[in-house]
Amino acid sequence: MKEIKAIIRPAKLLEVTEELHAIDGLPGVTVSEIKGFGKSRAQNAQDKIVYEMVELVPRIQLEVVVDEDMVEKVVSVIRKHAHTGTAGDGKIFVSTVDDIIKIRTNERGRAAI
Repeated sequence: MKEIKAIIRPAKLLEVTEELHAIDGLPGVTVSEIKGFGKSRAQNAQDKIVYEMVELVPRIQLEVVVDEDMVEKVVSVIRKHAHTGTAGDGKIFVSTVDDIIKIRTNERGRAAI
């Protein structure tokens, strides 16, 4: 199993989530509002906010856990629909998930996705 974390522009959330929703068998997506900065330190970002003298840019973080055979499809959808071609489009991280436990049923592994 793999976890895909993507940091994208808030303006791209609807487009990306609609396309993810259309993927057959996708177990779900977690969406969080986040703030941060990248290599440019948010200096030239038009949507930056200043918090205690630190410039931050609002972004959305998507988290998805899928079987390995779905990773490329999910990554491809995010790359295509989050892309604007300008600095600050975001990042996608793919990591291995060792185990999952579904709290309600106590199922583990793939059954818990």
